Amino acid sequence: MSDTTASLSRKIGTAGDLQSVVRTMKAVAASSIGQYESAVRALDDYYRTVQLGLVACLREIERPVVPAQAQHRETAATAAVVFGSDQGLIGQFNDVMADFVVKTLLDLPVQKTVWTVGERIRSRLTETDLRLGKSFILPGSIGAITPLVGQILIEIETLREKAEIAQVYVFHNSPHTGVIYNPTCQRLLPLDEVWRNELTAMAWPTKNLPEVMNGGATTLLAFVREYLFVSLFRACAESLASENASRLAAMQRAEKNIDELLEDLNRSFHRLRQSGIDEELFDVTSGFEREALHGVP
Repeated sequence: MSDTTASLSRKIGTAGDLQSVVRTMKAVAASSIGQYESAVRALDDYYRTVQLGLVACLREIERPVVPAQAQHRETAATAAVVFGSDQGLIGQFNDVMADFVVKTLLDLPVQKTVWTVGERIRSRLTETDLRLGKSFILPGSIGAITPLVGQILIEIETLREKAEIAQVYVFHNSPHTGVIYNPTCQRLLPLDEVWRNELTAMAWPTKNLPEVMNGGATTLLAFVREYLFVSLFRACAESLASENASRLAAMQRAEKNIDELLEDLNRSFHRLRQSGIDEELFDVTSGFEREALHGVP
């Protein structure tokens, strides 16, 4: 009896310690979600501004943004930047992204190279037939995203100058109401006629049409750099927001399970303890009755 109650007592203590850890991780995840979601909201407005700046520049430039002969090189590879996670306890976050990347890239006939951001997503993609290239460290804060984006852009530009890649896709999980997150894909490069037509089709928000004053080509290049930077920055911020939302949901489920486990353990512990007390009382009562029956004073 004592061994059983002692074992239950140890289990209750272990579950209580685990509950404290889960609550701490839940608080950290909730705090992180706030900063990443704020960054995403701020980036949405800035991204819209950059797009409008590109629209203003492109409407004044008649020639294609990229020379026709350089827009699509069938022999050049496609690079895919995939954002995942470095840590676990986030459910199917990396599995969903890996499946989405494989299905999306399956229809591309050219050679494909995948650059991963996060060790967990890289381990998932290792099990596929995709060719893995560069590996980047996932940022742990908003301030660390900018250096990462700089590294990716430098790598892209280096390979583009060598004509080793012609297209760049960005894969990441994006926050979504109702399902926590959804896998998303954006074609980052090339900046060809398709990209140009999509931009110039945007309606200008006012009745006064824009005009670029002096140095239209220089202004366009500046906006293109910002477009590439913000696209990658937003992808990373959305991925981190989705990751922490997934972790928060996982911790909430874990907390609920631990609460139910503790309730069952405490119920079993008190039942065994009461059973032990009842047996002791029964022994005392039985002994008293035996002594009374034999006339013991």
